[in-house]
Amino acid sequence: MAASPAAARPVTVLAPELPPMMTADGTGREASIIAETLAACGHEARFKVVPFGRHWNEFRDGAQADAVTTVPAGMEMQGARSAPYILYQNGASVLKSSGLAVTSLADLAGKRVVTFSGAPDVLPGLREAIPSFGDFRERADQLVHSNLLFAGRVDAVLADGLIFAEYNRQLQDKVKAGGGLPFDPAQPVQFTAIFPPTPYSMVFRDESLRGDFDRCFAELKEKGRIDAIDKAAVARYSATVGDQYLSFR
Repeated sequence: MAASPAAARPVTVLAPELPPMMTADGTGREASIIAETLAACGHEARFKVVPFGRHWNEFRDGAQADAVTTVPAGMEMQGARSAPYILYQNGASVLKSSGLAVTSLADLAGKRVVTFSGAPDVLPGLREAIPSFGDFRERADQLVHSNLLFAGRVDAVLADGLIFAEYNRQLQDKVKAGGGLPFDPAQPVQFTAIFPPTPYSMVFRDESLRGDFDRCFAELKEKGRIDAIDKAAVARYSATVGDQYLSFR
């Protein structure tokens, strides 16, 4: 039997802090998609934003939350899983001055690579390629990725293009505000989408809420609202991601 629609109510959502997808104050590309989808069904999203990775653990540990965001395919999570509602576009980012052209992981053989925590479980072929790298690191704090690349301590960052671009922007704003850095965060970079888009789902404790979310998301998608949110987010970082982020040009 199909679950009956959930009564309108506030929905507490555990989410990872990943600007510009999800900021500490519960705004951003992903936050907008979730909030507008729930609002279309008469619900109010109330985000609890925590460091990346903790959102899954807290939900598993029984935190007082109705849903958790950004759950990759294949990850075990007790609850009712939604249809995918967002695509991330992971790829390789390098300094243009390096002259390094990356079209696949094979081009990073012997190179120093940094990526986000848990990436080998998400990015196809990465785990198998790790032994070929000169150095490999996983860092949950993705601001560290930009620091390492601009400082010349790694050759490539493997991460979502928008997240990488946003942390670059934060570093550039710090310099503009008079903050000193031991490197130039305005160095030109090249992002290449060497991985297929990564779909993420929500997981709800209440199956009826999941039903509401899927239904209202499909309606907003058909109306073009989801694409509009995505396009606006990508356009903001076009100087970094160019034409490499999903199908948005």
